Amino acid sequence: MSKLTYPDYSNICGWNAMLPPRAPRPAFDGDINVDFAVIGAGYTGLAVARRLRELRPDARIAVVEATTVGEGSSARNSGFTGTDVLPRNITVEMSEKARLQSKLFSEAFQWLTDIIRENNIQCDMQQVGAIRGAATERGEASVRSVLEVAKKLGVTHQELSRSDIAERIGTDYYRFGLYLSDTWLLQPAALIRGLADALPSDVELYENTPVERIQHQGDWILSTRSGQIRAKNIALANNGFIRRFGYLNTKMTTIYTYAAVTESVPEADRALLGQDQSWGLLPSHRLGTTLRRIGSDRLMVRSLYAHEKELTQTYVEAELRNRFERRWPGLRHVQFEYVWGGTTALTMNGAPWWGKLEDGLYASGGCNGSGIAKGTMLGRHLAELMCGFGDHSVLEQVMGQASFIAPEPFRSIGFRVISALESRKAGREI
Repeated sequence: MSKLTYPDYSNICGWNAMLPPRAPRPAFDGDINVDFAVIGAGYTGLAVARRLRELRPDARIAVVEATTVGEGSSARNSGFTGTDVLPRNITVEMSEKARLQSKLFSEAFQWLTDIIRENNIQCDMQQVGAIRGAATERGEASVRSVLEVAKKLGVTHQELSRSDIAERIGTDYYRFGLYLSDTWLLQPAALIRGLADALPSDVELYENTPVERIQHQGDWILSTRSGQIRAKNIALANNGFIRRFGYLNTKMTTIYTYAAVTESVPEADRALLGQDQSWGLLPSHRLGTTLRRIGSDRLMVRSLYAHEKELTQTYVEAELRNRFERRWPGLRHVQFEYVWGGTTALTMNGAPWWGKLEDGLYASGGCNGSGIAKGTMLGRHLAELMCGFGDHSVLEQVMGQASFIAPEPFRSIGFRVISALESRKAGREI
């Protein structure tokens, strides 16, 4: 194929670099026959594989990962998860939908936390909640809309003034905030590595094995560099790169986002990190900046979006430093130790694409930047669908289905135009 079927990142994942080295599973070599093949060892793919094993204990299952677990997109997120399903654009009229979504997320999240506990996965998971922060008047209106839904649904919350936020996170950049308790912070590379290593021993995992082509010849044939996997059923769990196999081209597009983590902040400056020893802040605007305190002495800044291809390292570092220094001018002397990018799949209406593509071919993609709990939930349901098990009507009702997205060149033009307009609206939220 003319384009890679997986993201080829220019930088290592900072989260992964903070961990001890891990020996990857061997790459695939040879020819095998399986009942189920899963393409992608992210949160969705691993959830599919694990649930398939629960439902079909005698089936042969193979998971094929193009890169090394811990360097893929699932490790490159901000490490926020939980049962919180109150998006920034929610209104009171959407409360019932949010309640039903919360039930779906809660079931999947409980399943995930059981796996973490039973397998002693050390991923620094803490329920510390998260702040929805607003730096502008428009942003405050958006956060107050979320506040009204939280009240209606009985979600534990706390309104925060500028001084309240400054006390917690060390910057007076934000004028208003909403604290929601149902958010967990974790180390995403440690989690995805742990989930992969905790797969049942009879689930075959092949790393550094890009699938170059899939074909339907009675069964499904997955062609790799070193052999073929013949499968009765396939789950495509490689998010925006599902399109590289010729599917869902009109449903989603691939977006790169960027993050930086500082070096250890000198002890004399740590009071500038706020009094909370662990905290996370989510922006009121979708193009805004996500923030985290990591451990006792580091800060993470996540921002920037690029369509289909990576931005240059020089530009990324300059833009992320600008966002960092505007929030913590007293920490200008603190350098970034890690800077990296990651992909997510964006859909036009914010809904994922989930379900059956052809006989024996299933897919889940379009997480829209909310991957851990949502990906786990969608993967679990996809496995059940593949086995003819369960009722998925509530999922279909509340999650929706990805709508049509324009082809190129209109897609790229539209992204640039919308990004420019939204950046202007976002203002200081960026």
